[in-house]
Amino acid sequence: MAEIDRIIHAPARLRIMATLIALSPGTEIDFRTLGTALELTDGNLGAHLQTLEEAGYIKLAKSFVDRKPRTHLSATTKGRARFEEHVAALRAICGV
Repeated sequence: MAEIDRIIHAPARLRIMATLIALSPGTEIDFRTLGTALELTDGNLGAHLQTLEEAGYIKLAKSFVDRKPRTHLSATTKGRARFEEHVAALRAICGV
C-alpha cells in the first residue's frame, strides 16, 4: 500500500503540488500567479516551495523580465511520482 508523504501532506504543499501536477510535464507557472491562485502570501509560499525544492519535488528557474526577477516553478518527475503515491494512499484510506 502507498504511504502518506509527510512533505506533501501539509495543506498548502498539497495544494501547491496539485496545481503543479495539473500542468503538463515541463510546463512552468510563475511564483506570483501560483501565489495568487492559492491565496498564499509571498512569505508563506516561499517557505513551502523551499521545503518542496529541498525534497526534489519541484524545480525553480529564475530569470529576469524587464530587469525584474521572476521565478518559475514546475514539478519534477520525482515530485509527480510522490504526489501520485500520496493520492493513492489517501484513496486507500477513504476506500475509493
